[in-house]
Amino acid sequence: MYILVTNDDGISSEGLLALKQALAKVGTVVVIAPDHNWSAAGHSKTMHKPLRIHKVKLPDGDYGYSTDGAPSDCVAIGVLGFLPDQPGLVVSGINKGANLGDDITYSGTVAAAMEGSIFGLPAIAVSLVDYSPDPEANNFAYAADFAARLAAHVLDNGLGNEVLLNVNVPNLASEKINGVEITRLGKRVYRDELIERTDPYGRKYYWIGGERPTGIIARGTDIKAIAEGKVSVTPIHLDLTHHRLLKQLRAWDLRV
Repeated sequence: MYILVTNDDGISSEGLLALKQALAKVGTVVVIAPDHNWSAAGHSKTMHKPLRIHKVKLPDGDYGYSTDGAPSDCVAIGVLGFLPDQPGLVVSGINKGANLGDDITYSGTVAAAMEGSIFGLPAIAVSLVDYSPDPEANNFAYAADFAARLAAHVLDNGLGNEVLLNVNVPNLASEKINGVEITRLGKRVYRDELIERTDPYGRKYYWIGGERPTGIIARGTDIKAIAEGKVSVTPIHLDLTHHRLLKQLRAWDLRV
């Protein structure tokens, strides 16, 4: 059985390497990852151009594969026949930064796990909260080890149909982690701004920027768990239907 490992930060990400090495203790790992960063790409699918795949030597001497496609393309490539056998699990990460609450709608990391779920595979997305530009300040090792332990449980027990686990791990020393909490999605608070600038030719261009998002600290949410120094594990179901609203909408007179 293969464990398919991917990410949205790219094939050279140290988070990907840590995850691959930890999961190798659980099963046979194959890495198929983007050849560049796809952060905040959401659930993209490449249908307007062919995809190229290259065999790449990883920093630990093993080989993986890179593609010019999106994170979800990496999963589709593996599942649809590039690998000799169907993977038994998809694990995406370790993302450089949180994927909490509404972030999952933007996240390429979560999108890759969603692609696995769509194909009927159990899937996990893993993110390291408060990633630092200083490599020495990032505890990818703990996040990777936790992901491997969780992967073993998933392989032993399975998940429901169209379900993935969204995992966020505090960027703390292991002795400072305050446990694990099973959570629901919280509410992110974004403070985006449209920044207008002018190029040397006098033409306007724009950046979408702003301060880092915060979140509402509510009981039972991933945001509160992280604020308390806990690992957050959130089951995500791909059925986005608002079931309680169905009856109300059916009562509306929508006849043409």
